[in-house]
Amino acid sequence: MARMKPETPVSRYSELIEAVFLEHYSPGVDQFTFDRDELVQHARRRRIRLPKNLGDVIYSFRYRKNLPEKIQATAPEGMSWLIRSAGVGRYRFVLTKGEIRFKPNALMSVTKIPDSTPGLISRYALNDEQALLAIIRYNRLLDIFTRVACYSLQSHLRSSLPAIGQVETDEIYVGVDRQGAHYVFPVQAKGQKDTLGTLQIEHDIQLCRHKFPGLICRPIAAQFARGRTVVLFEFDDNAQELRLVRECHYRLVNPDEISREEMERYRTLSDE
Repeated sequence: MARMKPETPVSRYSELIEAVFLEHYSPGVDQFTFDRDELVQHARRRRIRLPKNLGDVIYSFRYRKNLPEKIQATAPEGMSWLIRSAGVGRYRFVLTKGEIRFKPNALMSVTKIPDSTPGLISRYALNDEQALLAIIRYNRLLDIFTRVACYSLQSHLRSSLPAIGQVETDEIYVGVDRQGAHYVFPVQAKGQKDTLGTLQIEHDIQLCRHKFPGLICRPIAAQFARGRTVVLFEFDDNAQELRLVRECHYRLVNPDEISREEMERYRTLSDE
């Protein structure tokens, strides 16, 4: 019996997704559909040991990892490949404009916010995502960011969407503004070392359209940055292609760390 190749999980995943891609791709093609079972066929041909969770190969490149260089090199300038769902066990490679990953802008100014996180929460939060969601909730950062009175409705809302399948958002907020309009805010939370992808935001938009059709959807992403800083992003759910419309950086500090000069500057900005 032929011995399996001793690849690492990363190289295994890359080789398998490359094989699937190159099986279908030819110059000029901007999308194509493939089945998850094709991973099994290519693994047998190349004598690659399959991971226990086959779906993790595709999940990794949809949400966590960049596609291999061989695949990225085929995308025209200003475009990127994205893997979308196309039914149960089926997926679609699609060329899309712009980047498929969002990162905090290092040049953005930082606003200091008095830290209202309970000490026990800060001490016992189990991971970056849960800590971030708790910090946003206790410090009313979504209210500050959106200028809407926001209320946490449900954490980890899961739903099965037509043509997409199972999706999940980290937290759902609902809100009301001073004119009485009602909003729904799906929130994706990421740790400092994680990456935020457009696919997650697209799924949040579809989930809200499906579950909350009467509310105004304002998709939000949150991420930790250095120095106890929280970065919040807001996206436009009406554009044909996903667009970032707002980004703010908030640093949680003790109240006495906010100087009079900073308070005066914040007051001036608030008056504009």
